[in-house]
Amino acid sequence: MNEIKWGIIGCGDVTEVKSGPAFNKIANSKLVAVMRRDAAKAEDYAKRHGVPKWYSNAADLINDPEVNAIYIATPPLQHEEYTIAALSAGKPVYVEKPMALDGAAALRMAEAAKNTGVKLVVAHYRRAQPLFLKIKSLLEEKAIGDVRFVTLKMLQPAASNVIANSEENWRINPAISGGGLFHDLAPHQLDLMLYYFGKALKFQGIASKKDHASPVDDLVTGQILFEKGITFSGTWCFAVPKNETADCCEIIGSKGKISFAVFGQSIKLDVDGATETIDFEPLQHVEQPMIEKVVAYFRGEDTNPCSAEVALETMKIMDSFTAS
Repeated sequence: MNEIKWGIIGCGDVTEVKSGPAFNKIANSKLVAVMRRDAAKAEDYAKRHGVPKWYSNAADLINDPEVNAIYIATPPLQHEEYTIAALSAGKPVYVEKPMALDGAAALRMAEAAKNTGVKLVVAHYRRAQPLFLKIKSLLEEKAIGDVRFVTLKMLQPAASNVIANSEENWRINPAISGGGLFHDLAPHQLDLMLYYFGKALKFQGIASKKDHASPVDDLVTGQILFEKGITFSGTWCFAVPKNETADCCEIIGSKGKISFAVFGQSIKLDVDGATETIDFEPLQHVEQPMIEKVVAYFRGEDTNPCSAEVALETMKIMDSFTAS
């Protein structure tokens, strides 16, 4: 596969800036078709972004002979169906996070990739961004010594502005999203923990509703035991007052700590009483570094940047945190 010719299923708001334009900014990559159930909106997207083809039916895009790779950017409800259809057609897939509605659906997707022998990557794209690569290098260099434990707080008011805009607030419809804002934001955070600390040996959590009129849990807590005895404790609450808003992850080591916001642009390194702040420029297209890795993988030039098996572990952890 010399040039990756992409088709997007679900060319909604998330693809306007975060991902869509990046497909044409990477060597050996080109966006050739988009699909949205609303044909007029699909056409509008295509014309604004210079995409030659548009469809209102996913099967038509999947079966387009020019399209040789599929990016699935629909809400999670459709991830399993479209991923398996594309894999069955022999076309490699890059699917948005969360991988699926739940771990059972994610497992079926992973098995479909294995059975068809077609490549599947999950869009845990923070793995490829400079800020998070820097944290990984600091950990590998033992800049804070041996890691002892990790704490994370993600506290937002009900009308959070962290999530991407959408015409319909499907993220708080569990039939479409799998849950609430936890299911939209926690995949980024939990995947980074797996990326940094390896296999999760044990995990458990509690979920509840603070706003009882809400159809989804808005308070989730969870704990993970990783290899080498590293522990993680996380709290996600989407029912706090604005002045209690927080996005903070702290990695505590034997010599100091690394602090950062998963949705921020800087790292704070505290070692032996000295503090250093490392700032990063915002990325124009936040998924572009990951898409570059996906293109290289699809072309046979690199390994899978986030396999279905790895993403399945994130789904299992999320399921365990919200099972109650």
